Amino acid sequence: MLGAIEAGGTKFVCSVGTEAGEMIERIQILTEFPEKTIPQVIDFFRKYQIDALGIGSFGPLDLNDQSDTYGYITSTPKPGWVNFPFIETMRKAVNVPIAFDTDVNAAVWGEFLFGAGKGLGSCLYMTVGTGIGAGAVVDGKVLHGLSHPEMGHILLRRHPQDEFEGICPYHLDCLEGLAAGPAIAKRWGKEGARLSESHPAWEMEAHYLAQALLQYVFILSPQKMIVGGGVMKQPHILPRIHREMERLSKGFLTLPPLENYVVPPGLGDDSGIVGALMLAKKLLVEKNVKNNM
Repeated sequence: MLGAIEAGGTKFVCSVGTEAGEMIERIQILTEFPEKTIPQVIDFFRKYQIDALGIGSFGPLDLNDQSDTYGYITSTPKPGWVNFPFIETMRKAVNVPIAFDTDVNAAVWGEFLFGAGKGLGSCLYMTVGTGIGAGAVVDGKVLHGLSHPEMGHILLRRHPQDEFEGICPYHLDCLEGLAAGPAIAKRWGKEGARLSESHPAWEMEAHYLAQALLQYVFILSPQKMIVGGGVMKQPHILPRIHREMERLSKGFLTLPPLENYVVPPGLGDDSGIVGALMLAKKLLVEKNVKNNM
């Protein structure tokens, strides 16, 4: 039995499931302060005898296993979570091997194995919600390097009518600062879900998201691009992004039909939690291989 945590900016999803990605039980817990949220998470897993735990978390994270702060949430803008020792806290509670990665890396892994990226060699997953982040699978492996990608903090050309300063506490007008859900709400005085389909917010949103996706295409050239998160629940936003990508690319790159290339998640809202289960499975497989060498 495997355990999984998808730690997001507004909620934690916790699940136990099988190696096939089937969930036996799942719950949601509000993301408040660690001292309130984490005890509820621990209580859930103590009901089960799990063999490994996979965690996909909001970040930034320290994923360097040689670092003194490995397994920490580090310089996050989320109040109360800066330098939170996630792996250490959970290991003390459940005493099993723990796989640890970003929430979007977990989501792209789930989509690669079971969702819109199944059967391909590469794909990219971007979430647009409380924050913006993206993860990528390249040659069948989740992309890592110096750290994990922070694709939500790239810098963009501003929309000609946009005078909003942005909300990112580090960069103000990076992609997340201009196009995440809270940026929409602060710029227009209403949450995106309360804005009409004809509101100018959506042209601006498509402008920023299309720029970002084109940059990812130019740099990573994924075989499929998957876009999820709360902002993308608006059914009209994805076609707008398709049109804006075509306009901005100016014929430089021959793109496949965008309605088949830039798509919603195949797993719906379960990309991250299924991916976290599969991170736990991957960790167990790697440990078994190592033990049998």
